[in-house]
Amino acid sequence: MTTIKVESFSLDHTKVQAPHVRQAEIFTTPKGDTITKYDLRFTQPNENIMPTGAVHALEHLLAVYLREELSDIIDLSPMGCRTGFYLIRLGEAREEDVATALIRDLEKVRQSEVVPARSAVQCGNYRDLSLFGALEYATEVQAGLERKYR
Repeated sequence: MTTIKVESFSLDHTKVQAPHVRQAEIFTTPKGDTITKYDLRFTQPNENIMPTGAVHALEHLLAVYLREELSDIIDLSPMGCRTGFYLIRLGEAREEDVATALIRDLEKVRQSEVVPARSAVQCGNYRDLSLFGALEYATEVQAGLERKYR
């Protein structure tokens, strides 16, 4: 079996101080493009795990709002451990710039009255979306990020 390094498996999760924005990895494509992966950590690993409905709703909301703030987003994906998200971008941006955009977007989440793409046609698990949960975590994480980055 070939050993492949998975960055998140090398991270000491007992030392993570959530919430945070962390530049996790930088990749260079064969054509020379830079792709950057950011760890958008919302909750403390192994202590506060977000419920699936809240994560799912945050994913839908942030997928829209982050693209309004940051260019060249490839993907926003929830972490399987449900403690945050991975943001994948073409190019690089400073952690502080990504954090500032995330803070603004969490404010937009807090003002949201509906979750986008919440139908059977648009989503593969449309019944498991919790706007209430998304609003709770957006409020908590926004406050924590503002203390850290402003």
